[in-house]
Amino acid sequence: MREFFDAALGYPTALFSFALVVVIGYWGSVLLGGLDVDALGGGHGGEGVDAHHGDLGDHGNTAGFAGFLAGLGLGGVPVTVTMSLLIGIAWFAALAGRVLTGGGPLSGTVALAGALVCSWAGTRALLLPLRRLVPRERAPSRSDFVGRVCVVRTGRVSAGFGQAEVTADDGSTAVVQVRTTGTDEGLIGGSTALIFDYDAVRECFLVAPYDASLDPDRRPAV
Repeated sequence: MREFFDAALGYPTALFSFALVVVIGYWGSVLLGGLDVDALGGGHGGEGVDAHHGDLGDHGNTAGFAGFLAGLGLGGVPVTVTMSLLIGIAWFAALAGRVLTGGGPLSGTVALAGALVCSWAGTRALLLPLRRLVPRERAPSRSDFVGRVCVVRTGRVSAGFGQAEVTADDGSTAVVQVRTTGTDEGLIGGSTALIFDYDAVRECFLVAPYDASLDPDRRPAV
């Protein structure tokens, strides 16, 4: 047992030992229900809604550290899963390398380099089947707003001007450009409208006055 701890706390295994403790603690919290597997997951991409800026925008497919991992061929699963595999494999490879090489400074550096290579190769191999188990999340798009009810936020809405606030499935809101067909009247600030189409040429939504009594999902008044 003493030899095991000497190897685990010696160079180069010690470089990964603390990280391995963090990984074990993290997955312990997941099993106990304290954390979500995607708590530190990667970025999301595609065309979507920027709720913080209140408008529609385009985002990159990956960002930050998740993008770096994807560049190494280690994307497609939550970052926490990838990092756990990298750290776990690196620790075991470094431990085996120290035992096999005797643990000298030069041999330890060789073992460290081998551990990093084994970690990348092993993680990449294990992610191949794991990617099939991870459900692909469809990126939100402008078409998701078609059929939704919005609230006019400008003084009026016409065929050439208007903005309205619409709520997405996740509860976030966005202010979008809206237009009428030219025949609808009565859409003034604070009124409710129905988004019935998206005009890709003008990059705006087409709206019409909304009658709550015609909504099949409307809750009866108390």
